Amino acid sequence: MSDSSKKLRKLVLIALLTTVLFVQEQALTFLPNIQFTFLLLVIFAVTFSFGENVLIIIIHVIADNLVMGSFNLIYVPFMLIGYLIIPILFKTVFRKVKNTFVIAIIGALMSIIYCWVFIIPSTIIMHIDFLTYLIMDIPFEIILALSTFISVIWLFDPIKKMIDQQLELKSIN
Repeated sequence: MSDSSKKLRKLVLIALLTTVLFVQEQALTFLPNIQFTFLLLVIFAVTFSFGENVLIIIIHVIADNLVMGSFNLIYVPFMLIGYLIIPILFKTVFRKVKNTFVIAIIGALMSIIYCWVFIIPSTIIMHIDFLTYLIMDIPFEIILALSTFISVIWLFDPIKKMIDQQLELKSIN
């Protein structure tokens, strides 16, 4: 397979996975903080380059905010920061972590950090006291962290393996 074919295959795979990221989150919006977003972002962080992760996250954030009607300069930057923490940490501090259980713990912690990043815009938009918001958000943070931990434990290895297989496929001539 030529280099251009490999690059095209990877680009198409990234586009498809970005679509899966967006669709699963929209499909699960009726369940508060139950989603596979952090699972997928963790898999992408350990699979793709930092630049590819930035592209996936930017596309996801724009699409999500356009569909949900929350596209504004108070909300979007914090969403970008919250999601970009994942590839930043997996490309630096946690780059050598391979154990799925440890990755699940890191994913759960990152989901909590993501929630904390949102305290600032949420208190501004909703005009709620910081401490009140923090306390009210604890059950949702726990749900998101648990759903992230469980989904990473159960699905990280099979999904990562499938993506790796797609990236390694050789053309049949």
